[in-house]
Amino acid sequence: VRLNQPGLPPIGPAEFIPLMEDSGLIVELGAWVTREACRQARAWLDEGLDCGRIAVNLSAAEMRRGQTLARLSQALDDSGLPAARLELEITESGLMEHIDAVEPVLRQMREMGVRLAIDDFGTGYSSLGYLKRFQVETLKIDQSFIKRLPDDSDDAAIVSAVIQMARALGINTVAEGVETEEQAIFLASHGCDVLQGYLVSRPLPREDLPAFVNRAS
Repeated sequence: VRLNQPGLPPIGPAEFIPLMEDSGLIVELGAWVTREACRQARAWLDEGLDCGRIAVNLSAAEMRRGQTLARLSQALDDSGLPAARLELEITESGLMEHIDAVEPVLRQMREMGVRLAIDDFGTGYSSLGYLKRFQVETLKIDQSFIKRLPDDSDDAAIVSAVIQMARALGINTVAEGVETEEQAIFLASHGCDVLQGYLVSRPLPREDLPAFVNRAS
């Protein structure tokens, strides 16, 4: 999501999401994003375009304000998207700061068949017990550990260890913020499952995605 205004530079989510969380508007925005993502994913499937799963960020503030499960269930029902095609991303810090409030919500999401990803992994509390506790399927390694690869030996060791740990637990890994071939080679050689970043593609409008996916396949 970007806030695009005529004659002004676009405003990214890092700037406006905190304001929306403080005001409570994050609930309305999150509901719209989830509905639209499910609707679009279903439309692509109906067109014969298999993009795998579609991932949607979920704010801990949304879950604390309630009705998250009802909104999620409605979005899936209205769109007809299979629950397994939806992956919800919650930041590590957001999860751990509000674990008592969000745990029952996350458990019920898993019972619905929705997948769970931990975003910005490594920047929060890194309490590894929750990986088993919440049956996490995906870890997204924060870009702060990726940007200096492969030259920074400390970051290289951390990223390698995270990938090995995730693999041992049967968890997929996604590297965020991949921008160079050198980073991609390092990550691939260490078994990272998915690369995300400008090296792969900059954000695309939805009408340009089918051509991108066809080229990639």
